[in-house]
Amino acid sequence: MTAAHPAAVRPGAAHRAVEDLLRELAPQVLGALVRRHGVFDACEDAVQEALLAAAQQWPGAGVPDNPRGWLLTVASRRLVDLIRSDSARRRREDALALATPQAALLDHAADAVPDADRDDSLALLFLCCHPALTPAGRIALTLRAVGGLTTAQIAAAFLVPEATMAQRVSRAKQTVRASGIPLAVPEGADLTERSAEVRQVLYLVFNEGYTATGGADLTAPELSAEAIRLARMLHRLTPDDTETAGLLALMLLTEARRPARTTPTGEPVPLAEQDRGRWDRRLVAEGVELISRTLPRGRVGPYQLQAAVAAVHDEAESADATDWPQILALYEILEEFGPNPVVTLNRAVAVAMVHGPAAGLDLVAGLAADKRMARHHRLHATRAHLLELLGDHGAAAASYREAARRTTSTPERRHLTARAHRLETPV
Repeated sequence: MTAAHPAAVRPGAAHRAVEDLLRELAPQVLGALVRRHGVFDACEDAVQEALLAAAQQWPGAGVPDNPRGWLLTVASRRLVDLIRSDSARRRREDALALATPQAALLDHAADAVPDADRDDSLALLFLCCHPALTPAGRIALTLRAVGGLTTAQIAAAFLVPEATMAQRVSRAKQTVRASGIPLAVPEGADLTERSAEVRQVLYLVFNEGYTATGGADLTAPELSAEAIRLARMLHRLTPDDTETAGLLALMLLTEARRPARTTPTGEPVPLAEQDRGRWDRRLVAEGVELISRTLPRGRVGPYQLQAAVAAVHDEAESADATDWPQILALYEILEEFGPNPVVTLNRAVAVAMVHGPAAGLDLVAGLAADKRMARHHRLHATRAHLLELLGDHGAAAASYREAARRTTSTPERRHLTARAHRLETPV
């Protein structure tokens, strides 16, 4: 064992370091176990127990010399215990006993087994994002199996009861088992199609972390951080996929603004009002470099275009210096990929900044007939912002209040209500 150094590592830092290591190792260990034994649901339960044991032991006792091997050893033992505890799986126990050498269950360095040297993290990510699963199931299973998060952590991040999230995870695992989904990275056209599904899951996870759909907090940073980690992994293993590069760049350029996007009390700060000196310039530089290197390759897609928009915002020294004509042009190209009310709403803001708020309001008025947006608080918030720019403070205040009524986020509700109050109060 490699003992921690108390003088150099505070208890909180030790726990965070262990958590980061476990999230990195979780998909590697699960992939090795599934490849060796199959039975995804039982393997996933065994790995979760091994992760829990490590989280309890490592911060105090120190991280093993071979942490991946330690986890694989413990998970293998837990797997045998799980199977032995269920008499209905006696046949599977016999098959497992024949397939698993005793050394693999007793040797501390189980990771030294040649088959365990391969990293099946990407294959596991594709398995968890299989189209046979529901969108909610894909997100839950990805965060638990690939991200190494517990069911309680996922439930807390998505503001649902732990029992509800446990049911989602359970149904997803049952679907994987019943469908016989293989642990493999797709090939050819199937790889292109399935990569789109993986990106969509990671995009949804990131967005929920960056702006939570409800609850007392505006953001859930651990979700965004996990989405970025998994996107980095996907990009590293599929470096020629331009849309994956675009997604990662978009995440980096957006995440860079997190330090400036909330007040000390947690309310959102609009992009135009943020202190750009607080942005993470390291992430900005990485995101700009990545999208600048990707766009000239010619296969432009929606994630790349969104990243390009983010790059234009992040490179502007101030809100007034933003190149709005370029942003408008990018949104016009983005809309060519298909009708998307969110893109149109964003284009309306760009139109307002280039051609005046009245032109932007015309676009917003057209979205009111779209059932996907008609009741969304962002439609009313955008209308309010454009009306404020136009100088119609009374109508703007009414729209801000309507947006506040419709949002499920407590910080956003306070922010929108405050903006309405400011416009209604004589100076």
